[in-house]
Amino acid sequence: MAIHIEQDKSITDRLLQSWVRCRRKAWLDRYGEQKKRLWSAHRTLQLDHQHRSFVALINKPYGRGLKACQEGASFVMGLKLKGKGPEDHLIEANPPLLKKIEGVSKWGEFSYIPVITRQGYKLTREHKLSLSFTGLLLERLQESPINEGIAISKTKSKLEIEKLHLSKSLNNQLLQNLIKLKNDLNLSKAPPLTSNRRKCSICIWKSYCDLDANKQGHLSEVIGVGAKRIEILQNLGINNLKELANFKPSQLKESLGDNNGEIAQQIIAQALAQSTKNKKRLDPERALPELDLAKGALLYDIESDPDERHDFLHGLVKINRKENGEWNINRKSYQPILSLSPSPENEALIWKRIKKKLKNYPNWPIIHYGETESLSLYRLAKRQNASEEELKELHNRFIDIHSRLRKHWCLPINSYGLKTVASLIGFQWHKKNADGPTALLWWRQWRNSRSATKVYSKNLENIFNYNKDDCLATWAIANWMIKQD
Repeated sequence: MAIHIEQDKSITDRLLQSWVRCRRKAWLDRYGEQKKRLWSAHRTLQLDHQHRSFVALINKPYGRGLKACQEGASFVMGLKLKGKGPEDHLIEANPPLLKKIEGVSKWGEFSYIPVITRQGYKLTREHKLSLSFTGLLLERLQESPINEGIAISKTKSKLEIEKLHLSKSLNNQLLQNLIKLKNDLNLSKAPPLTSNRRKCSICIWKSYCDLDANKQGHLSEVIGVGAKRIEILQNLGINNLKELANFKPSQLKESLGDNNGEIAQQIIAQALAQSTKNKKRLDPERALPELDLAKGALLYDIESDPDERHDFLHGLVKINRKENGEWNINRKSYQPILSLSPSPENEALIWKRIKKKLKNYPNWPIIHYGETESLSLYRLAKRQNASEEELKELHNRFIDIHSRLRKHWCLPINSYGLKTVASLIGFQWHKKNADGPTALLWWRQWRNSRSATKVYSKNLENIFNYNKDDCLATWAIANWMIKQD
């Protein structure tokens, strides 16, 4: 995609944030075709987290815009800051919140500092540059220096507040990055794909870049190949997926520091599968022997709110076995267990209900996809003082389909995530484009809107249907492996 460059447009704080995440994303945000963007729940979840954090922080009346600054409001929203950056380029910021502190400004015996919200456990480069960007423009407006900014985060137990010193070195780093951003925005076509495409999962341009990566045979498409390995491969003259597929493992293992050659064999086998679009059996042993004599199985999937550290839904699907040995998927039974809060009292009740369900189906395998479910349930049991015997029994019942699949099969896909694998074998979710962040958004919307008399809504129905589909997708993959055996 080549475009006509618009030199007079401002560089905004949002563009800077995009650029810090990915040079290509910033360029696409400005010049990309809007119809090729995909809606993502991530931005809405960010705004929800920001709202909850600000509500916890603001304990005094707040104002809006420049007038609120002039009047000395304790907190200010909706202020637009404009000015000139390096090389006289226009820059613009829309800080989500300003906090009044002691000091001196052109408005009186007070000044303001920027406040942002932080998701995760530490300040990132994006957070630091965002605070520095706002600070640069704000100190010009209020005609007084800004020495610090604040990042806050509302968790289930408290409001975390972290101060950041806006040092001279950080401001210099900001100015250097603004020049680089400006140069990228002046390119006639999008910058190259990033080497680390794991972070692309929440990007609105993911599908667009996926098509480009697939067309190029980009090395980042190969599972197990990240930025460092791409650099190693390129130094060996390997620049795309097909060239990797045709390379000899013995030549590659030394460069990778791979003593046994296992990593070299794995990534070459994966590249070959993707290049030829053929499945390859890795382990001839049966993948799921535990299911041979099982009378039934429980499919298990959870939905979680990471900010609250709360598993708000434990979904179970019960599948019986017919007398002839076939699995009676048509008589499946979905049994959701909803957790309304992460409180200790509620957690004890949830464990009691799960424990009862498991006792109703003794010795039935608990089938899940990935380690998240087994770790979460095991830790819940430990927190509820389950006996060593109970913990051992629970551990022995878990079957991780993802782990078994990776051990036994190499598939022509660029991810072994549940959706990618299930889609490859023909499974379809009822709600298109639904994912974990979307389910979390539905949960927060339902939780915020429900009342004492309204305990059911479309959002809750959507969560249940999505969770049930995740369980059934897990079974579809398990059943596919059984048939291959």
